[in-house]
Amino acid sequence: MLVSAKEMLEKAKAGHYAVGQFNINNLEWTKAILLTAQENKSPVILGVSEGAGKYMGGYTTVVGMVNGMLKELGITVPVALHLDHGSYEHCYKCIEAGFSSVMFDGSHYPIEENVEKTKELVKVCNDKGLSLEAEVGSIGGEEDGVVGMGECADPQECKAIADLGVTMLAAGIGNIHGKYPENWAGLSFETLDNIQKLTGDMPLVLHGGTGIPADMIQKAISLGVAKINVNTECQLSFAEATRKYIEAGKDKEGKGFDPRKLLAPGFEAIKATVKEKMELFGSIGKA
Repeated sequence: MLVSAKEMLEKAKAGHYAVGQFNINNLEWTKAILLTAQENKSPVILGVSEGAGKYMGGYTTVVGMVNGMLKELGITVPVALHLDHGSYEHCYKCIEAGFSSVMFDGSHYPIEENVEKTKELVKVCNDKGLSLEAEVGSIGGEEDGVVGMGECADPQECKAIADLGVTMLAAGIGNIHGKYPENWAGLSFETLDNIQKLTGDMPLVLHGGTGIPADMIQKAISLGVAKINVNTECQLSFAEATRKYIEAGKDKEGKGFDPRKLLAPGFEAIKATVKEKMELFGSIGKA
């Protein structure tokens, strides 16, 4: 069954490793991530953006698919189903649909409004035993229509949100969604360190995990990051594997492509990418 991300992230923070959030976009991605987590005895968080939820037929459809796979595939590792960069309204939709975790991205609101809306969601999530992620300081780049300039968060504002009782906190520290440009200045570890000093044991979240060098990942974990989001790298590996399969001219047989065979290389590519990230984050064997 789906679980809150609270316990797995508290263990990760205390154990100095991070749990990967891997965004799902279809059945193949979901199955690949769940099987890889089970094979490597790693807790995992399935991220769903609002756009991906709509693409997959709605949040209730997503919950049904994931719960069905947990049962049919015999998944026993902790799995959280999490709304990624959710609006206030969509947090409630996902809670109603059966998600076990939600992210309210109030970073674009004035801090007072971010605090007000987050406070309301803290109560709702606590009552239902769900985990809640909040955000301060926008994440750079664009992901599924959510655009951020990549500013660093104000540590005092982070404390104001953390004190509301959220489960985890995403703070902008120079990270961005998508590919990192060549002139990227890197992560602001000074900001991250100051945030951890003010938020204590609260697990911190690093968005934009694709393309961040391994040494930066490790340093971020040492400074309190317990959840790292990966989406773009899975997209790229899936697309590249599928492209190679098509260009090789396989599975035509005069009948067109069999979708199960067409998507198989991408499925394996996702599994390899997820395992590689789990190794980097140190979550293998932590379930």
